[in-house]
Amino acid sequence: MSRKVGFLLALVVLMVPLIAGCGGDTGTIKIGLQGPMTGDYAYEGQGFEKAVGMLVEQVNAAGGIDGREVELLVEDDAGDPTQAALVAQRLVDAKVVAVIGAYNSTATEPASEIYNDAGILHITPSSTATGLTEKGFERFFRVCFLDDRQGLFAAKFAKEILGVQNFGVLHDNSTYAQGLAEHTRRYAEELGMNVTFYDAINPDDQDFTPILTNIGGAGLDAIYFSGYHAQGGLLLKQAGELGLDLQWMMGNASNNPELVQIAGVENAVGTYVTTEPLPKDVDYPEARQFVADFEAKYNEPPASVWWMMSAEAFNVIRYAMEQTESTDPATLAEFLHNEAKDINGITGPVLGWDEKGDRLGTIHVAYRIDETGALIVNPEQPQP
Repeated sequence: MSRKVGFLLALVVLMVPLIAGCGGDTGTIKIGLQGPMTGDYAYEGQGFEKAVGMLVEQVNAAGGIDGREVELLVEDDAGDPTQAALVAQRLVDAKVVAVIGAYNSTATEPASEIYNDAGILHITPSSTATGLTEKGFERFFRVCFLDDRQGLFAAKFAKEILGVQNFGVLHDNSTYAQGLAEHTRRYAEELGMNVTFYDAINPDDQDFTPILTNIGGAGLDAIYFSGYHAQGGLLLKQAGELGLDLQWMMGNASNNPELVQIAGVENAVGTYVTTEPLPKDVDYPEARQFVADFEAKYNEPPASVWWMMSAEAFNVIRYAMEQTESTDPATLAEFLHNEAKDINGITGPVLGWDEKGDRLGTIHVAYRIDETGALIVNPEQPQP
């Protein structure tokens, strides 16, 4: 082989990755959306798809991000950890640069391992388990708030507003619910309450009569359930059928209209829910615009806070790409860690993130289920 031919071959070899890289930079921007489109949490996953899908349409109609169209790849993990891992691998294989999801912490945990290994930017809108950001994953973030902050809020509400002395805590053994329960119990004890009941249910059970009987006999001023709305609704329904007069409190995974549908209004009325504010109660221009756009497109309001949080996750990804003029996950993560501050968010001001990827600040509100089954902001809230 002549030197000239060898030189030309080497030049071609060197140029191939450059050409491929240029093609990738001018094609669509692939963003993954992972959530439960089927199963017990399908209401939330389908809301994710509506909220994020609407924003993607708006961005593309306005010319995309730096002139490139956004392609949203939606995958159903059914809220199941095994399925979540399979979904994550499919999105990695599809060459996404960022992922929004999953809904529940139990699904987010295995997915985050796969996205971390692949070097993909990963933002969860709703997985609040504290341990998720304790693994040192530099490209993992969340736009929701931590369970330890909600646990403190719930304990303060019970103590300061309800005047609780004897307190009970019940969880469902999921990653999220167990963590929230432990934080709530710890803060309740620190505030001087007696946590005289602490137990768990099996989320696969349908008959909660034995544990409800134990709760009814524990002499509690209030019982806090930290699990998901499907089991929460059954607990309320069956407690009513047993004639138990219990003051229920529930965490943000019960912030779902299906809670009342399962329980029946007569059994749910008077229940308090600690959560991030519902979309209708977020009084910021960006939030009002999101709600108006959603209602115009779907002829229904965005009823879940997690739908709004999923939209926030997309907005953060879009903002980072526009500010850095890059889709490189490492560049985007570095920007979010070090430079992104005081973003005008859909869910309120996004102050930034700490070194672990946790959103700074906290916004929690206590709601009460009224006689119509609606969640109404309680007029009294604990001191910050």
